[in-house]
Amino acid sequence: MPDYLALLKKHFGFAEFRGGQLAVIESLCAGRSALALFPTGAGKSLCYQLPAMVREGTALIVSPLIALMKDQVEALHRRGIAAARMDSTLSAAETAQLYADMAAGRLRLLYIAPERLSSETFVGRLRRMKVSLLAIDEAHCISEWGHNFRPEYLRLAAVARELQVSPVLALTATATPEVAESIRLSFGIAAEEHAQTSFHRANLNLEIVPAPAARRLAMLTKRLMSAKVRPAIVYVTLQETAEHVATHLQRAGLDARAYHAGLPDDQRAETQDLFMSGRCEIIVATIAFGMGIDKADVRGVFHFNLPKSLENYIQETGRAGRDGRPSFCMLFACGDDRIVLENFTYGDTPSLSAVRNVVDHLLRQGDKFDISRYDLSHSSDVRQLVLETIITYLEMEGVLRPVGTFYAGRRVQFVQSEERIISGHGAARQKFLRALFSAGKRGYKYLTLTMEEAEAATGESREHIQKALTHLEESGDIIVKPTALRHVYRLSDGARTQDPQQVAQALTKRFAEREQRDVERLDSVLRYAAHPGCLTRYVLQHFGESMDASCGHCGNCRKPRTEPPEIPASPVPGIRAEDAAAIHALRAENLAPLRSARPMARFLCGITSPAVVRRRLTRHDAFGLLAGVPFCEVLAQTESLMGTGA
Repeated sequence: MPDYLALLKKHFGFAEFRGGQLAVIESLCAGRSALALFPTGAGKSLCYQLPAMVREGTALIVSPLIALMKDQVEALHRRGIAAARMDSTLSAAETAQLYADMAAGRLRLLYIAPERLSSETFVGRLRRMKVSLLAIDEAHCISEWGHNFRPEYLRLAAVARELQVSPVLALTATATPEVAESIRLSFGIAAEEHAQTSFHRANLNLEIVPAPAARRLAMLTKRLMSAKVRPAIVYVTLQETAEHVATHLQRAGLDARAYHAGLPDDQRAETQDLFMSGRCEIIVATIAFGMGIDKADVRGVFHFNLPKSLENYIQETGRAGRDGRPSFCMLFACGDDRIVLENFTYGDTPSLSAVRNVVDHLLRQGDKFDISRYDLSHSSDVRQLVLETIITYLEMEGVLRPVGTFYAGRRVQFVQSEERIISGHGAARQKFLRALFSAGKRGYKYLTLTMEEAEAATGESREHIQKALTHLEESGDIIVKPTALRHVYRLSDGARTQDPQQVAQALTKRFAEREQRDVERLDSVLRYAAHPGCLTRYVLQHFGESMDASCGHCGNCRKPRTEPPEIPASPVPGIRAEDAAAIHALRAENLAPLRSARPMARFLCGITSPAVVRRRLTRHDAFGLLAGVPFCEVLAQTESLMGTGA
């Protein structure tokens, strides 16, 4: 048996293992697959990094975050460990070097995004190399029963079997017993190889604060005035709420910044850097913030809005107090949040007609074809994540097989003037470059080229055009970015014999079941908020962990309640006569994206769709007219007006 402690000291500089790590490492080194269910910050990455130093070949690590992959690879390089990442940010030269290192077996660890395994070319490269183990981070994403299901994770188990990769390590910080069982079944992990450490962190003080909507912001501001709860993360549901709350805190004299997906990339990066370095004390963020964040001294995590599940809640509160010092996790419980969260859940469920349109489109293609998911999302008016889920379901049912991806366009930024670039070449080359640049669509900053149009305009092959662009980039004349990603698929032999209507109905049923599970998860958050007993024990029980006595340090233990707290909620508005009249007027406009009941209900609840955004209908007076009304009531109203046929 290897001397694991000696290896730990030699490669990673640690004197001892954390709880649960050694058992997982021993399983992997012996060739047995395992599930590591450890709370945030418990050292999951070491569970595959050390076996990667023992087992022959390259460990393949699947991770959903480029930033996290980058941090891990850089940390391994500092320790002299040969590691690399394969992602869309690599240049052509970097990609070529990576492929050479893979082929030569020079890497101990290779990090990839889950969608990389959709590429037949990449999977073919994996077949030709020795894979020592497969580690899957955020493994709860594979389970449809989980809180953060990601369609690209569904195919991982099938790829692992196809490549005959063993052992497999599934890693997650948030999985209920049902989700853990689903993960084990997917990868053939024995129950005895399920390693789980306690979720109980005695330094985290959980507290529920019933908060009427009108008073919530003042209550949050008062709590944040105390230095002992800062640095702090404040989680909100909506982007506009993040901006509103951050501005209010700034006016109150607090050092706060908003963080959400709607901000420019450089602004988000700057905000995160300021917070991580201690130059900003408070981040007001949607759930876009936090994944891969390793800041040890976060003293407070505040949920201004209800989280959408207890799994999200435990993951987000887990970002507090990683240094072991006392930290505070406060949830402002307001029943008003339920409608917004429920409406987003219902709004993500596609209609039968939308699913049928997607299925029809795919089954009418040739045996091998390529699509733009972006274009298909807009033409079918199905959100891109939902579209990806439909396609992945079809893959799992054997209707489609992913082949790979390619970029159909290039975006060119000129570093030198066009004339200066062209004049530096001979006559034939000048003619080619003029034709190439003329084929592009000119914008304020970029020239956008479609490779197909560039081929027609220049009479040259795609390979020749790409080499020319690469040469100009390497010369410092231009900067090139790939655009217009397209996915390539093959239809299975029996795909054309399947009834599209039956396929669509089966898929729609799966989405409806998913919808119901998400609503039940939200119900569990409200039950937690109204729980009069020990909050720590309640959360632990949710994750299948028993606790003999109350924790003694949560809000309910410090100030015992004699009865469940009342969660304040504003009166739920109904659909008034004037609202019904506005709906009738909207129907009379006969807007293409709103010709059936569910899309109309989404629109009235203020939920966007690709077609609504493209047509700029968010500016319409009726958009969000019934945002405060439960989605089911709005849907019933639109169905009575328009019929239930989608």
